[in-house]
Amino acid sequence: TDSGFRLMAKRIRLGMVGGGQGAFIGEVHRLAARLDNRFELCAGALSADPERARASAQELGISADRAYVSFEEMAQAESEREDGVQAVAIVTPNHLHFEPAKAMLAAGIHVICDKPLTSDYAQAQELAEIVSKSAAQFAVTYNYSGYPLVREARHLIASGALGAIRLVQVEYPQDWLATNIESEGQKQAEWRTDPARAGAGGSIGDIGTHAFHLAGFVSGMQPTSLLADLTSFVPGRVLDDNAHILLRYACGARGMLWASQVAAGQENALRLRVYGETGSLEWFQENPNQLIHRPLGEPMRTPTRGGAGLSSDVAVGAITRIPAGHPEGFIEGFATLYSDFADLIESTAVTGGVSATASNQARLLPTVADGLKGVRFVGAAVESMAGGSVWVAL
Repeated sequence: TDSGFRLMAKRIRLGMVGGGQGAFIGEVHRLAARLDNRFELCAGALSADPERARASAQELGISADRAYVSFEEMAQAESEREDGVQAVAIVTPNHLHFEPAKAMLAAGIHVICDKPLTSDYAQAQELAEIVSKSAAQFAVTYNYSGYPLVREARHLIASGALGAIRLVQVEYPQDWLATNIESEGQKQAEWRTDPARAGAGGSIGDIGTHAFHLAGFVSGMQPTSLLADLTSFVPGRVLDDNAHILLRYACGARGMLWASQVAAGQENALRLRVYGETGSLEWFQENPNQLIHRPLGEPMRTPTRGGAGLSSDVAVGAITRIPAGHPEGFIEGFATLYSDFADLIESTAVTGGVSATASNQARLLPTVADGLKGVRFVGAAVESMAGGSVWVAL
């Protein structure tokens, strides 16, 4: 039954590609996968460096015979084991998403991939085609879509609480790349500012894609065209570290997206505002447990995570894990996506298809199609700038 498919005897066996010693996002994924007790990390190709791969696996309690140097070796070996991994998290730099994903899907292993989907649009298209023909499930970790009040904002807009949408304003300013730390050997900065590893977009690929997905997820709309002004403020930096982008929607709505990693004093200030004919919504990532709803001509409302009157998309145990007033945030957002993904995997394993409960959660889970849109967004922004900041169709 729908209520019973989660009652499996064992956790989902998880592998990981990337995420070895010194990595940031790999540990985030591991914490998220453990939070709801749905996954168990069993294997990994954690680094291309054999010594680091072995040392990383040992630190994580992965047995030596399941610590692989290459993802190709891992895909083959794990698919041949009776207790092989059922899913793999890909947490490598952008240019190393496509090949591991392709190999795992070919081996019948489910994939959860960090964003952006790939560093190249042609590869993103090819991967989407591969996923469409595969029996394995695939998700992309646009983790802000897992925040409870982001899902509540989506529900309110879909229910017509704002009327017809007129304006979408989304911004994601940080300051951690305000200086040339990549030249000092800072690992995270090194690859994110390198076109060979990050792709054509700097700040737009790293955090702009988050802002782009968030705006579409909540508003329910995708822009039809954009105009971009991309800048590299730090001397010697090739990729953009600041982006101002105008958006146009088919319904006539307009949008603005700002992504910056040189905004002095800003930490992780992702903010979304959506304005309709009859009201507006505002959500701020640094205060994620409160949503601001301003109906036109009425007092402001501030629904909170765990508070009364929230939609069914939010008011379930897997989404709000602790009592109201206790903050949830970054790790929990990732964990929600992992839990949604586990629902899909377990439902398929038990019923031979996706159950109604799992299907309901899957509609909120970022897919390969969402990943494809994100890569196209980066390419269109670069194309717009190269043409002298002109409108480019999406």
